[in-house]
Amino acid sequence: MYAVDTIDREVHVIAAIKQARSQFPFPLLGVDFDNDSAFMNELVVCWCRSQGLEVTRSRAYRKNDQAWVEQKNGAIVRRLVGYGRFVGAEATTALARLYEVVRLHGNLFQPSFKLREKTRIGARVIKRYHPPVPPVARVLAHSGVAEADKDRLQAMLESADPVMLFAGIRAAQEELGRRVDRRGLNARSEEPVAVDLQRFTLSLKTAWQVGEKRPTHRRPYRRTKPYPKRATMLEPFEPQIRAWLEVDPALSAASVLERLMSVDPSRFTKKSLRTVQMAVKAWRIETAGQIILDGDWTKRAPFSSPAAAGEENGHLSAQTFGNIPG
Repeated sequence: MYAVDTIDREVHVIAAIKQARSQFPFPLLGVDFDNDSAFMNELVVCWCRSQGLEVTRSRAYRKNDQAWVEQKNGAIVRRLVGYGRFVGAEATTALARLYEVVRLHGNLFQPSFKLREKTRIGARVIKRYHPPVPPVARVLAHSGVAEADKDRLQAMLESADPVMLFAGIRAAQEELGRRVDRRGLNARSEEPVAVDLQRFTLSLKTAWQVGEKRPTHRRPYRRTKPYPKRATMLEPFEPQIRAWLEVDPALSAASVLERLMSVDPSRFTKKSLRTVQMAVKAWRIETAGQIILDGDWTKRAPFSSPAAAGEENGHLSAQTFGNIPG
């Protein structure tokens, strides 16, 4: 089984190289691989050499040898596909549908910078770039590209619609996002998402204001199992403690602990003070919130009547605020 899987993988690599070679507007002279056994094997290497392609590879355990390629995993792949795990032929088809429109949108309409020169002055590095243009513009301006290939690229550029391509990207991402949401036992096959240009253009009116959350963005972790609630040591005595606090709102947590120690000495000790303090604080915050929401604080606040104050409007009695002179 392993041999069959390996041969299938090598055949897929060769088919991918053939497809990429047919879509390039210039001849492919060589390929550079990492040390993955899917690329560095007798079947793939011999086929590349038979096609006149120079085969090179990076050094083992030297990831910077592939730095220009590896950086695209974050700049392109993760930004478009996200971090979901996709397995199976249907997921492969969905990814191919996404990359098909991304390839045209990025190469035809997305400007990019290219380094022109780099000057080092001591520890300072000064970089100067060419004006940003889409990759297709650089290919059309290159003298080494055949005129027939330039005509084909020019026709492709004139027939492509950036809005339709961008809508196709979002439709493919929506399909991938649904696959991430229903992975596992809820997985089922569905029809591909259709490109709705009208709905997409209407969403652009507000997307620039609040930003756009792509369907492939990383989902926040949501616990599916319920959190087990453990009974606290104060739970059997909660009604009694609340009654004490209702009678004496200024009762301290230390006094509450002393009463609990007299009620159940085997359960409560002086080490339980911090637990009692946190519980009393939480209950008092809860009670204060209920008082504010219910409006009882207006009834409990000591207001003086207008007649007693000798004014048109009532005011708080100054005698109720301790050392504030009247």
